[in-house]
Amino acid sequence: MIFLRGGFRQTLFAATALFVAGIALSPSIAVGPVSVGPIEISARPITRFHIGRDEQRFGPLEFVGGLEMTSPSRDFGALSAFRFLKPGSDFIGVADTGFWFFGTVTHDADKHPSGLQNFRMQQMIDASGQPIDEKWEVDAEGLAVKDGIATVGFERNHRVAQFKFDPHGMKAPLKQLDFLIPAWELRRNRGFETVTHANPHGQHEGGLVVVSEKSLDKSGNIYAAVIEGPHKGVFTVKRNGEFDITDGAFLPDGDLLLLERSFSMAGGVKMRLRRIYGESVEKGALADGPVLMEADMAYQIDNMEGLDVWTRDDGALMVSLISDDNHSMLQRNLYLEFVLHED
Repeated sequence: MIFLRGGFRQTLFAATALFVAGIALSPSIAVGPVSVGPIEISARPITRFHIGRDEQRFGPLEFVGGLEMTSPSRDFGALSAFRFLKPGSDFIGVADTGFWFFGTVTHDADKHPSGLQNFRMQQMIDASGQPIDEKWEVDAEGLAVKDGIATVGFERNHRVAQFKFDPHGMKAPLKQLDFLIPAWELRRNRGFETVTHANPHGQHEGGLVVVSEKSLDKSGNIYAAVIEGPHKGVFTVKRNGEFDITDGAFLPDGDLLLLERSFSMAGGVKMRLRRIYGESVEKGALADGPVLMEADMAYQIDNMEGLDVWTRDDGALMVSLISDDNHSMLQRNLYLEFVLHED
């Protein structure tokens, strides 16, 4: 998305289209130290989600605030997925250029996001401890964290790998998991964007669920699988319109919240949040559910790629989103925060 403070640059849609259509060449991966290094971040607060308007409620979602993030570091950007280690505060994430990132979201006295602190990045490494420079090997898109293990979904070289969580220095993967979906069904640049743990008290007992971005079956629905837990198996998610899936997380009631994105030359970039009924997330099923919110370029969005769900200290159910700028001067790195009202 191309948003400037004075308005939109419609003539630059074509440049953005190259990325969203998946045909742009990816930026080269910067070769640097494998240690976790601090990154200087500037964060400009976003107080209105609908540009130029004051409303805060968008269906069941209430906008709390956001940040537009910039950095002088050439490694910063391409943020694909993140998970909070402490609700709304400390986080870990992966960039699709082959980096881990860590940091802390800060909030003001009114609970609005106010900035980022202690932001660090580390390049992913191989078994010999050397940085991995080939994009197709480290195109990290999805992330789940549980019990000291970070599980990452990679596309291009499709795999789901597990790493021991260590904020002082991530190592090579411990192992790869069987993702159950036949590998030939996964499209080159449309692999596992969603890696998430199911509800620990539900039918899958906290097992891992993966959803592809746009790997479609013969009926045009999106491949997904429960790859851990007592009821493992492949299922599909109903494709609704021209939206592709970019991340997801389970809600406390067992439903799956999906972040989706679309692009067209006529309408530009759009994002959508869809609630998938938890009972439809099972082997052999076609999972579906209602759209909660949709936003286009009249809103503070970009190439929205990452999502997490957490509970605020006052009990509010929170949804946080991040965008991937593709290391493009025409796009932005955003952090957005909403309350999801259940009434």
